[in-house]
Amino acid sequence: MTSWMTRALFGAALVLTAGAGGAQTTSDNLVATKTAWSVFADTNPKECWGVSKPKESVNTRDGKPVSVKRSDVLLFVTFRPGQPGGETSFTGGYAFADKSNVDVTIDGKTFEMTTKGEWAWVATAEDDAKLMAALQKGSEATLTAHSGKGTQTKDTFSLSGFTAAMAEAASRCK
Repeated sequence: MTSWMTRALFGAALVLTAGAGGAQTTSDNLVATKTAWSVFADTNPKECWGVSKPKESVNTRDGKPVSVKRSDVLLFVTFRPGQPGGETSFTGGYAFADKSNVDVTIDGKTFEMTTKGEWAWVATAEDDAKLMAALQKGSEATLTAHSGKGTQTKDTFSLSGFTAAMAEAASRCK
C-alpha cells in the first residue's frame, strides 16, 4: 500500500495544479484525463489509478464554518494486475480522528471508509465493489470526515468522467 501512495501523492500534487474545471496536468505518469478525473500509471510495481480533487469543501466546528489548513484532498481508485476490481481510498489533507470513519454519500446511499492517519479506505473488497458501482452511477460523491482537532469536513467530488477514467485505469493494469 505504501508504494502506490507515494506515487499517488506525487501525481496528486500535479493534479492540484490543474484549473478548477478538472483534474488535468502534464506528467510522465499521467496517461488520460476524463473530465473531473485523471488517470495515472506506473510500471514498477505496475499500478494504475484514477484521482480527483473535490469541487467543493466545507469545514465546520461546532456547526459553524471555519477556515482550516489542509494538505491535498483527493479521492483515488487504484488497480493492480491480478487483483479484481479497484481499491478506493481517500486522503482528507489532515489526520483523521482516532477510530473515526469517513462517510461517502452518493444519491442518498452512504458507504463507510475506515481511517488511519491521513488515509481512509473501504474495509472489504465486497464493500469496495458496492461503492464502485454507486460511484459509476452517481453524479457526485460527498465525503464527510472528522479531524483529530474536532473539525468536520465535507468534500464533494464530481463523478463526471469517473466511469471512463476507471475503465482506462483498469485496462492499463490487467
